[in-house]
Amino acid sequence: RMSQPLSRAGVWSATPTPFTPNYDLDVASVPRLVDQHLALRVAGLMLGGTCGEGAWMRDRDREKLTRSVVAANAGRMKIALQVTDNSVIRTLDNIELAAAWGAQFAVVAPPYFFFNPTPQRLLAHYRDIARRSPLPVGFYDRGAHSPFSPPTACLLELCAEPNIVMVKDSSTNAERRDLYLKARASRPGLVLLNGDEFACPAYLAAGYNGLLLGGGIFNGAIANAIVDASFAGDHARATALQQRMTDLMYRVYGGPKIECWMTGLKELLVQMGVFSHNANLLGYPLTDTCRDQIHAAVSGADGLGYRTDLFGAARLAPAAV
Repeated sequence: RMSQPLSRAGVWSATPTPFTPNYDLDVASVPRLVDQHLALRVAGLMLGGTCGEGAWMRDRDREKLTRSVVAANAGRMKIALQVTDNSVIRTLDNIELAAAWGAQFAVVAPPYFFFNPTPQRLLAHYRDIARRSPLPVGFYDRGAHSPFSPPTACLLELCAEPNIVMVKDSSTNAERRDLYLKARASRPGLVLLNGDEFACPAYLAAGYNGLLLGGGIFNGAIANAIVDASFAGDHARATALQQRMTDLMYRVYGGPKIECWMTGLKELLVQMGVFSHNANLLGYPLTDTCRDQIHAAVSGADGLGYRTDLFGAARLAPAAV
């Protein structure tokens, strides 16, 4: 147990990226993207993550995205850019560009390709980036979802690096979670963000500072309510809110199999008036059922109140006379 109050990081969004039908960055949608997050009380944006299609984007679109988001944001939310690459030197080049474009943090996930992945070499990859980065670094842990995540035995040593200031833990691994908490006990300033949007209360109850979610652009209001309930010690309410958020995500993503994931997410944003197109680089289908459930949530026809969750209560409140 920590001897001082746990700092609260709130909800961050690993935001999706708006594209035109030709897969250029849809710059006109960026101010709406920023406003949508602000309406849901999102504290920070991670650009170019998995949900942001960063691994598939062109470099020029990544630059345009970062610069346009920074300009539209005008300092209201924290801005991070994923800079993942296959070597230390390429990643450091990406970080220098991120800094020049206005990002405040660099987020490093496991490389896409990596040869000779011994434990010490993997540790050295992340450690050397952290030590040489001109920006504070966030580590994006994908656990067993990547063969090149740092081994569990290396996590404490990695988290001792002073320039690693936050962790996005999408590992869904309890042993790794507990090691991050142990690392944070030695470094209270280390911010731990849960990236598993289907299991938020458990991580918050364990002591994580907040959430970094791919669905933050639409589930941010419910996610913030989960954070509020968790920090108030109301686990029953946090659990009920998680069930509600999970149901909404299934409606948007195409059910428990997440068969419509990226296209469903962007179709939701189109129907909300945030994005202009549902174009994406990942090729997920959009079933009629998914499209209809999205429409019912956005219009309020489902009678479940998801419309308020999606837009934010303040945005839908009647204007004062």
